[in-house]
Amino acid sequence: MAKVQVFDHPLVQHKLTMIRDENTGVKSFRELVDELAMLMTYEVTRDFPTEEVDITTPVAPAKAKVIAGKKVAIVPILRAGLGMVNGILRLIPAAKVGHIGLYRDPETLLPVEYYCKLPNDIQERDVIIVDPMLATGGSAAAAIGFLKDRGIKSMKLMCLIAAPEGIRVVHQAHEDVDIFTAAIDDHLNEHGYIVPGLGDAGDRLFGTK
Repeated sequence: MAKVQVFDHPLVQHKLTMIRDENTGVKSFRELVDELAMLMTYEVTRDFPTEEVDITTPVAPAKAKVIAGKKVAIVPILRAGLGMVNGILRLIPAAKVGHIGLYRDPETLLPVEYYCKLPNDIQERDVIIVDPMLATGGSAAAAIGFLKDRGIKSMKLMCLIAAPEGIRVVHQAHEDVDIFTAAIDDHLNEHGYIVPGLGDAGDRLFGTK
């Protein structure tokens, strides 16, 4: 059964408060999202297996641990997910990056894939899907479904803020995908925005309205 993990670390909560603030400008917002993604990656990768290797320190031979051949791919949901990629790459520089773009059909209201570019060996990798906001859950659930259709079996979803409605939608559709978030907010308003949330993450990252 999939889990939801909320990050209560003081540094994460402090930076999250700063990005919620409407007075935080574009430059600071980008930097904070980048830093939050990096801090959260520390916990998202906690279950990575390790193996023992022999090394020599300046003092003596030693046995030490390294990650055991884990291959990772980061897949941001366009466009806001792009703001989280570099923070993750700082901790996992060998990760490959794919991209998936979705839009909502105005008539059916269902998510439609308009762009998808993935590493050739994506099926062999553990995938971290990133999107700052898990609001209605429709885009995240659809993205996971599209990736499963391409043979990807191991996935985690990382977001900065989640709404209870979005968590329910994702787990009803994909009960095998864990969700990692810095906060679970109260609810969605009539426009589908998370309350209190932080507004439109894409607009705040890229300075658009």
